[in-house]
Parts: sequence; C-alpha cells; structure tokens
Amino acid sequence: MSRAQLALRVSDLEASIAFYSKLFDTEPAKRREGYANFAIAEPPLKLVLIEGEPGEETRLDHLGVEVESVHQVDAATTRLKDAGLAAFEEKDTSCCYALQDKVWVHGPGKEPWEVYVVKADADTLGKSAVPDATDEGCCTSQAKDPAPAAAACGCDRD
Repeated sequence: MSRAQLALRVSDLEASIAFYSKLFDTEPAKRREGYANFAIAEPPLKLVLIEGEPGEETRLDHLGVEVESVHQVDAATTRLKDAGLAAFEEKDTSCCYALQDKVWVHGPGKEPWEVYVVKADADTLGKSAVPDATDEGCCTSQAKDPAPAAAACGCDRD
C-alpha cells in the first residue's frame, strides 16, 4: 500500500501530538525525542512531526510517497528521470530512525518530494541529503549553502 507523507516542523511537539491524535483518532506509530509519526489508515497518510524551534509557526518540512519495496523506488526513479525531472537518489540512508532507499525531486515551488521505502528501523536520528536551497532539513539543521547533492532530509518515520 502506498500512502502520501506530510512532514511538518512544529514548535510544540506534545501539543501537536495531542491535536493530531484527536484529529485522526489514533496515537503515533513511533515516538522518539523531538519526533513522532502517525501511520493513518484512513485517509492513507504518514504524518510526520519534527520538533522545531520554540515559538516558531508550524511549517511544511517536506512531502513524500511511502511505497512498499525497493523495486517501487527504483521504478519511480526511472519514471521521474524519463519525465525530465532532476532526481537525487539515496540508498541505505539512515534518517529519522529508519533505514531507507529514496529518490528526491522538487516541485515548481521548490517543495521537496521523496518517494521512499523503509527497509528497517534504526536506533539513531540520522539524516539524509536532498538537493535543496533551504537552510534546514528534517532531523537536523544544515549549512545555509548546501552542496548540490546535500541539504534537507527526507526523513520517513516508520
């Protein structure tokens, strides 16, 4: 089953967890320090909450499509490249407590999208890289002048 992913950077993680638990009538599937995710069945959604700076308004961190297999990530990579979209691949990346394979593209408004599969759970936060001009990615802060192949994290939270 594929599902859309919405990753939000929130200033008050506990209040956000309480709100989204009520909104979607479910508890987080995974909680770690500064991080929580919800695996929502209906509508099919992976909602990721990443703790940001206190007092900061909630903002979009990144978007994604969670798939079930490495084959599906590889197929998406080929399809995206064939469609003329610049794609950045990551294999066996540890990000946000999960080992993943993924491919990144950006929408016309520079919004980062990932197609990813979670291969295993991880004990550390980690981070992954995506070509992006933002000064922060999910999981960790980053340099303001990222290299072309490094910047925001695509952090799936299994």
